[in-house]
Amino acid sequence: MGARRTYFGTGEPYSGRFLLYSAAGWDTGGLSTPVLLVHGANDNADRAWANPGESGTCGAASCPSTGLAQYLAGTGHRVFAIGFAHKHGDNLLQAQTIGDAIALIRARLGVPQVDVVAWSKGEVAARAYVSSVRPSWGRAYAGDVRRLVTLGGPNGGLDYAYAHGWDFDLATWPACGGTANAPSPHLYMTCYGTYTAQPCLGVLPTGGYDCYPGQRQMLARWDGTYGVDTTAQDWWTTYYGGQGFYTSGQGIQAAIDAGSLIAPLQRAGVPASVRTYLLAGGSADIPGVLNENRGPSDGIVFTASALDTTGIATVGGTRLLTGLNHLELAWSPDAASQVNSWLG
Repeated sequence: MGARRTYFGTGEPYSGRFLLYSAAGWDTGGLSTPVLLVHGANDNADRAWANPGESGTCGAASCPSTGLAQYLAGTGHRVFAIGFAHKHGDNLLQAQTIGDAIALIRARLGVPQVDVVAWSKGEVAARAYVSSVRPSWGRAYAGDVRRLVTLGGPNGGLDYAYAHGWDFDLATWPACGGTANAPSPHLYMTCYGTYTAQPCLGVLPTGGYDCYPGQRQMLARWDGTYGVDTTAQDWWTTYYGGQGFYTSGQGIQAAIDAGSLIAPLQRAGVPASVRTYLLAGGSADIPGVLNENRGPSDGIVFTASALDTTGIATVGGTRLLTGLNHLELAWSPDAASQVNSWLG
């Protein structure tokens, strides 16, 4: 982390800044269209694409020492990866930095287009760029993406934090001993007998805080399809809003109304010129993680969401790898081989 702070110049860099990584062979690879890898939430390009076991959270008992970046470079691709300053940042802002990164790659290599491989939350930002879903000041899509490959992307959204709120809170709420860098569906929670407030953990902007805008933008309701975890404490008020026995929050619909991007992205659509491929995992078995168990999933994202093609004009292919969980999708040899095949 010290090196990354040096690169950004500060321990709290502006969210509009990004790092552009390059894999060995970026200037010698034989394939004409370079590849940009886009990582997910609470991650960085090193761990996601080059060293999956860097932080001990690769999704398996034994972690490899190399990842998708080295795999694709070894097959002749010229590989780059973007690193975001804010690990849960605004996907509209990150979409703009993806556009900037693509422009840099094109200028450096003299190519007209780039292939984009986006994993998890990175899919939302990548899709926002190619769909021209942007802030009023943002750049429109420049026609510079040839193929888009999504790995466990929440194309149909997710409601994970709200459906499993109590257990999720115990992992995130500092007053209760939580340490995970993730948002909470609650604004108040009783921890060790004390009713506490933690506005910065909220999914909605609250009290001048908006620490997890990118998480809010991925929300969609799945209660009509898979229900809600009714075994969890305060499950009703967690999902639908209100005062529970130990917690209080606004509920998922208020968060969706405050800025989810799922419906806007589906309405805007991925241009027909961008051939899009969707890869999903089917193993809800991520060690050390509260796994999504209400329906078929990769442990975080429902299979139906990862393979949702709504608004995608040209679907080049979809595939479900039943033995892989959400983290393994980014480095497993089976996933890497499929991505390589789709990129051509």
